[in-house]
Amino acid sequence: MKRKTIIIITIVLLIIVFIGFGIHWAFFDIQRIKGQEVISSVESPSGDYVVTIYKNNGGATTGYAILAAVEEKETKKSRNFYWQNGIDNATVKWKDNKSIEINDVTLEVWKDTYDFRRK
Repeated sequence: MKRKTIIIITIVLLIIVFIGFGIHWAFFDIQRIKGQEVISSVESPSGDYVVTIYKNNGGATTGYAILAAVEEKETKKSRNFYWQNGIDNATVKWKDNKSIEINDVTLEVWKDTYDFRRK
């Protein structure tokens, strides 16, 4: 009886974890967002990375949003690291080879993430 209870509790906990992961993946992971319209590409001072800024149209119910993605030129590895809703343009300036400022938000492109939903 005790073993059956442990198995049932374990299965229920696994289901809860998978549902939680699925909700996060489907609704909160900015890596799933695809850029729509490229508005600029800015190369890092060393030339190793390129940050591409996209303007995404949310449709009739929401305004525009800005997505920034960094790509390492040599390996083609990329990641989304900036997502801002309610704007249609971005001011971009590299601080150094790994840090960039987008609309007054400074981020390390391979480490930090800015998502307006997580203020």
